[in-house]
Amino acid sequence: MLSLSTRYVVCVSLAASSAVIIFSATKALPQSAQQGTGTTSVPTKPGPKGGRDVKPNISPQNYPQRNGNSAGNNVGIGASNSNLKSIPGFTPITNRFIDPVLLQQIVVERVPRNRLALGSSNEITYEQVGASSRVFPGLVGLRQVQSPTDAKVANLEETSTREFENYLKLPRQSTIQNRANLTDILREIDATTGVKSAFIYVKFRKSSNQDTLTLLLVTPYKQPISIKLDGITRSLALKEVAKLRSEITDIAKTATTSYLPPARQLYEWLIAPLEAELQAQGIKNLVFLMDSDMRCLPVAVLHDGRGFLVQRYSVALMPSVSLSNPRYADIKNTQVLAMGADRFTHQNPLPGVPIELAVITQQLWRGSSFLNEAFTLDNLKSARSQQPFQIIHLATHGEFKPGKPNNSYIQLWDTKLRLDQLRDMGWNNPQVELLVLSACRTAVGDRDAELGFAGLAIQAGVKSALGSLWYVSEEGTLPLMTEFYRHLRVAPIKAQALRLAQLAMIHKQVRILPGQLRSAGVKVSLPSTLARMGEENLSHPYYWAAFTMIGNPW
Repeated sequence: MLSLSTRYVVCVSLAASSAVIIFSATKALPQSAQQGTGTTSVPTKPGPKGGRDVKPNISPQNYPQRNGNSAGNNVGIGASNSNLKSIPGFTPITNRFIDPVLLQQIVVERVPRNRLALGSSNEITYEQVGASSRVFPGLVGLRQVQSPTDAKVANLEETSTREFENYLKLPRQSTIQNRANLTDILREIDATTGVKSAFIYVKFRKSSNQDTLTLLLVTPYKQPISIKLDGITRSLALKEVAKLRSEITDIAKTATTSYLPPARQLYEWLIAPLEAELQAQGIKNLVFLMDSDMRCLPVAVLHDGRGFLVQRYSVALMPSVSLSNPRYADIKNTQVLAMGADRFTHQNPLPGVPIELAVITQQLWRGSSFLNEAFTLDNLKSARSQQPFQIIHLATHGEFKPGKPNNSYIQLWDTKLRLDQLRDMGWNNPQVELLVLSACRTAVGDRDAELGFAGLAIQAGVKSALGSLWYVSEEGTLPLMTEFYRHLRVAPIKAQALRLAQLAMIHKQVRILPGQLRSAGVKVSLPSTLARMGEENLSHPYYWAAFTMIGNPW
């Protein structure tokens, strides 16, 4: 039931644009407001550009009555107030009453996609939606204004978009997506995949260490929720992020749970304030849009004391919705181009790469593989030009370093493919759906390195990228990649395939035994070069939490 005790609602029908506008405004209503006559005198004040603003506030006792009904059941205004005619573009309002409940029913039942905007206290605010003027004939409009929450969504989107455009030297030609666009994207994904997703903006109010943390949740079917966490500053949050990464990446601590205190603290700040709403709306996929310094947080490992975040949700990192390609594409029947090297001149060997490429292209998927001397830039370009592989898997060292994008690179056999060269690879025509880097790492605590990692999909021109925040040992990489590709065949979205792979490791459903990799769906004989690999505790986050889905998670 709607509460209109402090809101005045006018339903607007614009025949020319076939639209309906719900408008809510507030201002004191004078005692001279007439009741029972079908007419309400509404005070006006000077508005912008010489116009007039109308901001009535009708309390229950001042609701006009109709046909003897009790006050508060109906709201109406008449056309007799000549002051209304001075508003630019205003058409006189007919002498009709608007029943609040009936209005809600009509709009919700008749307007396509139910795009009805509700405030946090269940008042109708406003929304312009595609609909026929027949939805509520005879009513005409007031100007549309933007709600504070919608404005906040647009502002956060623009801030994130410009930051990545500046770092990656992209032309400023992206259309900034607004709240309506975001909800449309989420609804389309739900309709196509059956997965309810949500965007979570994690932002600090400015750029100093004492900034206050703000969370903004955008879901498919309800109004956004903005939460300011007083006392949680940037410096405080980053201290916990650094502590979490330090505990997880210390290989000497993989038999401990020393990561739990910071993982629980960050969960309390970033997830707990939204948890009830996520559960109530049936959200299954969380897409994080992080502020600077937070993009290297392994969100999958956040912990509520009972389990990891990834045990309830699939998660992903998106730099900006406006810069991403959010369309869903089914890749289950596509082929993979897998390339890599197991030895390098100036970097550590990756002895698991040959078996990684073979398992992916011969047992789990269809595709072509190139190893060591064949892993060249020319072969990468020519193989892609001869066949439009939609998945590219690169099992090699990748570094996201401080400074300009040309400092970061992907190591090929005989050269480095710099981050700023990825755009020239033509991976957006035809579209590469997924780029996988199975052995990359990101400089800790550096904003430029974070921008490079989080902006990988954008810079490469691919929809999605899967990369690691730190170097993971062969014991972790090979099992996770094997499980990821196995689940990618059946999972509804890419992020869910990653989640299932991580769950297999958490629950010890995939193990490395002497001479063998074993899971529920795959048994792989390991070559002598990997004979040293013994049974490890792969359930520790060091082995699985680094891997992050970037860009489009669907």
